[in-house]
Amino acid sequence: MAPQLNPLFLLLLAASLLALACPASCAADPVLIPVAKDPATSLYTILIRDGANHLVDLAGPLLWSTCASDHLPASFTCDSTVCKDANAYRAPTCGIAGQPCKRQCKAYPYNPLTGRCAAANLVHTRLIANTTDGRNPLSQVSVRAVGACAPRTLLASLPKDVTGVAGLADAGLALPAQVAASQRVANRFLLCLPRRGEGAAVFGGGPFFLRLSLVPETSSGDLTSTLVFTPLRARKGNPLYYIPVQSVAVNQAQVALPAYALAAGGVVLCTRVPYTALRPDVHRPLVDAFDRALARDDAKVPAVAPFELCYRSGMLGNTRLGYAVPEVTLMLEGGRNWTFVGSSSMVGVDSQTACLAFVEMKGVKPGDPSAAAVIIGGFQMEDHLLQFDLEKKQLGFAKVPVISACSNFNFTKSQ
Repeated sequence: MAPQLNPLFLLLLAASLLALACPASCAADPVLIPVAKDPATSLYTILIRDGANHLVDLAGPLLWSTCASDHLPASFTCDSTVCKDANAYRAPTCGIAGQPCKRQCKAYPYNPLTGRCAAANLVHTRLIANTTDGRNPLSQVSVRAVGACAPRTLLASLPKDVTGVAGLADAGLALPAQVAASQRVANRFLLCLPRRGEGAAVFGGGPFFLRLSLVPETSSGDLTSTLVFTPLRARKGNPLYYIPVQSVAVNQAQVALPAYALAAGGVVLCTRVPYTALRPDVHRPLVDAFDRALARDDAKVPAVAPFELCYRSGMLGNTRLGYAVPEVTLMLEGGRNWTFVGSSSMVGVDSQTACLAFVEMKGVKPGDPSAAAVIIGGFQMEDHLLQFDLEKKQLGFAKVPVISACSNFNFTKSQ
């Protein structure tokens, strides 16, 4: 007679086989983390540990912070996958990176504002967050991760109370990949940057809903269903997110740019730049085209640094989409467009003045391929839902409805 198998053993075996067979995208609820805008620097922070804010860096390949004195370094061999991931990218200003690994693997965390870096130990850590159904937080979750311990001197120029940097690049030790591996969710994330208040980052995918401004007890439809997609490009040795922009238009009229302009350097997204920055050979034609299209010399006022075109805001008029000014459009592959209306193209610098929120890059020459042609900054990404799908290598983007805002996510746990 065949031996009887323990039913509990069979249940555990079936559960184990199911876990192995189930892809990451079907295994768990997405992970929700609040995102805030620092008013002093216009940069964004993410709360990933108890009371510990980290700078949001779309180009950051690591998760690093200052560590408590009792943290013990993790032991990773020089040929381990973790060590290779920790050293996959070298910051251009970090001369000490890339040194031969001897006994214990080292990482080289980098301050994206000052350009400083430091040699650091890797440690095991846990991040505290909540799962979500796209409408509310559900339950608290502890996310296993590997981070780097940096000296406090590396925090210079970062927002107050920030203790490190949360890298969101497509890299093995960046936050998206680590959440995906720890929580068995898809390697993609949603980012809804707030102009004020508290926005949201969701790791693992949608859906995603926001409360409506005039009727807070009512929510929008699933905003992930409105996303428009374009490819995400990568460049060797560079963790930046590139998108294929073919031309720039103002009020749907193509701006006359040099033939090489957008191909040389490309177009990237960057949360550490407050306003979209353009290389001189792109900035000058865009500013001139905008000025001609608006045709309001009577409303012009002296420039307010770092902006060039400024107007008396009371003379521009307002619409549901912000100031009544020409639209600025990035024309993408496949006939897709990313359009910035008045709420994303003009910034109020005081109660009477509004300026075109596109600035000229400093210290770069026209056509310099080592500098991006366009760096899409945080202001232009605010109140847009962005989905970085690192499995399909594509960016989804959609303007948040005018009757809502990224600060309208409901962080109250559902009953």
